[in-house]
Amino acid sequence: MSGSKEKKRAKKMRNQPASVTLAAEPGPFSGGGNRACPAPGDVRSEQQNSSNQSSGPSYRRDQCFPRGQNRGERGRGRGGWQGGSQSVSEEMPKYITVSAFAEARAAEIKAMLKAVSQKSSNSLVFQTLPRHMRRRAMSHNVKRLPRRLQEMARKEAEKAVHQRKEQSKTKCRKARRRHVQLVAEFNRRQRKNIWLETHIWHAKRFHMVKKWGYCLGNSPTEKCYRACYRAMTKHCLLQDLSYYCCLELTGRENELLKQLARICSMDTGLTFAEACCLAGRFEGSLDLYRADRYPEAMLGPVTFIWKPRDGSEERQLWIWVHPALKQDILGELKAIFQCSEPEEICIPEPVPPSVPEKKDVVQSLGKRRKEDKEGEKAVPVKKIIGDGTRDPLQACSWLSPATGIVISDRSMEILRYRLIGPLAHCVLTDTLKAAALQTEMADAEAELNSWWVEACKDSGRVSLHHRQSAVFELLEGLSSPSQVPPGTVLGLTVGDPRVNLPKKKTKATPAFGKYQDYAKARQLYLEGVPAECAHSFIWDQDICKSVTETKLSEQDINHLRAQLLVPGSHLDLGPSESKIPILLVQQPGRMAGEDRPGWGSGWDLYLPKGWGMAFWIPLVYRGVRVGGLQEALKHSEYQRTPHTPDDFPDCRAGMQFARELEADLRQKFKRRPPAKRANYVKLGTLSPFICPWGQLTKNWEGRVKASGGHSFCEPKAEAIKEASPETGELEEAMEVSSEGTLKTKDDTGTPDGGDRGETVPASDFIVLRSEKLLLQLAAWCYPTAGRDRRLRLVSRLGQKQMAEDVLLPILSSYPRALVWVKLSLLGKGNPELHAMICIPTEADLLQLSKDRLYCGPQEPRHQDIFKHKVQKLKEEKKKKKMTKALEDEPASTPGDKETTDKPEELVLGLWSGALPDVTSHCSRALLGYVTRGDFSLAAGCGEALGFVSLTGLLWMLHQQPADRKGLVLLRTPASLQYRFARLNIEV
Repeated sequence: MSGSKEKKRAKKMRNQPASVTLAAEPGPFSGGGNRACPAPGDVRSEQQNSSNQSSGPSYRRDQCFPRGQNRGERGRGRGGWQGGSQSVSEEMPKYITVSAFAEARAAEIKAMLKAVSQKSSNSLVFQTLPRHMRRRAMSHNVKRLPRRLQEMARKEAEKAVHQRKEQSKTKCRKARRRHVQLVAEFNRRQRKNIWLETHIWHAKRFHMVKKWGYCLGNSPTEKCYRACYRAMTKHCLLQDLSYYCCLELTGRENELLKQLARICSMDTGLTFAEACCLAGRFEGSLDLYRADRYPEAMLGPVTFIWKPRDGSEERQLWIWVHPALKQDILGELKAIFQCSEPEEICIPEPVPPSVPEKKDVVQSLGKRRKEDKEGEKAVPVKKIIGDGTRDPLQACSWLSPATGIVISDRSMEILRYRLIGPLAHCVLTDTLKAAALQTEMADAEAELNSWWVEACKDSGRVSLHHRQSAVFELLEGLSSPSQVPPGTVLGLTVGDPRVNLPKKKTKATPAFGKYQDYAKARQLYLEGVPAECAHSFIWDQDICKSVTETKLSEQDINHLRAQLLVPGSHLDLGPSESKIPILLVQQPGRMAGEDRPGWGSGWDLYLPKGWGMAFWIPLVYRGVRVGGLQEALKHSEYQRTPHTPDDFPDCRAGMQFARELEADLRQKFKRRPPAKRANYVKLGTLSPFICPWGQLTKNWEGRVKASGGHSFCEPKAEAIKEASPETGELEEAMEVSSEGTLKTKDDTGTPDGGDRGETVPASDFIVLRSEKLLLQLAAWCYPTAGRDRRLRLVSRLGQKQMAEDVLLPILSSYPRALVWVKLSLLGKGNPELHAMICIPTEADLLQLSKDRLYCGPQEPRHQDIFKHKVQKLKEEKKKKKMTKALEDEPASTPGDKETTDKPEELVLGLWSGALPDVTSHCSRALLGYVTRGDFSLAAGCGEALGFVSLTGLLWMLHQQPADRKGLVLLRTPASLQYRFARLNIEV
């Protein structure tokens, strides 16, 4: 046997139990040994055996062998044979006791058989066979296994059957997959996170996430990033926004407007008292604040719709809020209206099963499922009541004893679908058809369409229905939803969309030739929908409940469709067809800026609950593409509008989102080895996972006050001393005056650096939302081009030129404010999350003017001042672990634990402790951070959205030359390269 084979065999046998090998004198056997065995109790032989077992040579290339010893005489490893002549120091016994020897061998054989019969792994018996013996049939047929393993396989099969019976509770799969069991499972899985009515459809095609008490579709499983953008641009994208919460306010109009004026401001734009919105013609949007605390204490953005006037003093108002903002806004509404008494408790009661309208229809549908012994009530029904933002036993309606105003939580009571794209009109008009008039009941016993029969008896309502139908059909003659006035509301009553379902998916296309009357289309484009056409029966809760309960089931529709004489023809239900009240609300799309006006416009479709899938499938069959949360994020990014709650850092939901995002990014960073992740300390990135807005605004306030001749105000020694990094604190904080501006007062309790891991309180900074001031800033950001474009823009907007007497009031009113900005890269580059927005120096601008292809400067590499601390901490941990292992002590003293807790927070590559001055840490002054950035398919370049400090922005614009206004530098957190970008403020 060659040397390589010997080494291979020794390596293979090194973990095997050593056999009894006895040294012997040369005898008749090959190898020179005697095969005699010692007595079991012979001590000398046992010592000799142990020495032989442990003295196996190690096979190495540098091993030396005695002269005259060949390969065959070399000793093998443990478990091998001993070859060659051996020196025997002990004499072998000349006889053995047979009985003792047999007993010892029998014990060894018994132990060996026991070890062989027992499994040493969790695999099944047929999985332990060699690969060449494995067959798929062995997994279900025990007789195909070798005889020695059949008994063990039978025991495993019996155990598996027993476990399966316990899990299924003696029910076969067919019984467990019955409708009753599936519905019970459907309801059970919604205990923690509520499902939308389209959940099953999304779960098969989307990556699902649990957010805000719901289980929502995040992004499609197929690759459709560009396809979704094309759908928003050229066709239609569909989204389910039913997770948005609806708060209904009912009461006298003057009482509602009086209290609602306290939580909004005319300085930011529209209010609840806007005339066009108050009439119910248009939907409005605004930002809410805590009562009488504008511009501080931001609550979040909302949209609202007033019910059109019907002659009574009572008015209804719907306020649609994001589920992350619902609790704060609902609490503030109850506080200002003094609604403390719960009027109604929402107890989720199962909706009764669908009741067929005609008796002959029931007979034709065949046999029903067997009822349970306990009766029909015992059969579980799929829950469609409740939402993920409140407890089922919590109150959902509150009454104000003083004013009589009622606040109702109608979340998940009204479904909401959004269609985005220029062909949203075609999809809607192909899917929905105006309901036919009905003056007689289909069945005297059933209550199907009873409300519609009563409405059709009124000539005024019949005339209104015809006008609404005419306006709805006229929408197909428009090329885009952006041609309708922004926020237009159109009420309508439609028939069951399932009867118009095509046999296969088709793509809805416009048919402009059908409408030759362009005068009406132009009138609709200029004047909008008439005020009376905004009326809809969806405002009546009793009608919505009746529509939900009398809905025909899918099974009944399919049975009736199967009975058609011509398969695939139109299904005419006659008076039995359901009539559904809906509401259409136009979404304006992109309104700010000069490029792509109206991009992303569409329609919101409001439905009663229970009709989600009945409308969803027909819409999908018209060729729309369905998007999730990520597509909604990209839609707002291309519109350059803030996304809720990501881009609202001054409200509590935005702070919570920032904390959760920081925790996720930090854990992802820690999971990577140090050699495969960025060292942010060396890159000069102080906060790569969260934006320290409070410290940014505070540092800029102190920087401007401490700067000498470049300051907008006279420098003071006290301000310079307070703003210096040695003191570490500023005694200036904000206070809201009666006019709504911010002033300063002493506040010694606010630290300068703050904790990097915690979001600063909302009182530390605000986001500027004053339209008048934003227009002025937008004009100042324009550079001079051609015939002095910026000066003409400033004069057209009626704004003043940039001067210190204009800037001083702004700085004194808003010392710590952020401004929402849009940035477009001048060259290559792809902005990322939390990228830094910096101010270029004069040398950078000079170099750019000389070379248009100049990419930008580079940040010098910083020194990692925490590296030696991290290494020291590792050494201490290693020494402590070794000492603990040697001394076998359970734990150290409490004092040692306290001292070692601090260094354990150190992470290699991250800044530890309080942050220094974030504005002057790098070679370029920090102006703000990017909250969203990516390559824009719409603009064809890298675009970013974020916030900058108002003080820093004014300081930069004041210092920059006229032809370079608005030029900034962008640097991603994991890079040293700065890139030039154009900063714009779009209002």
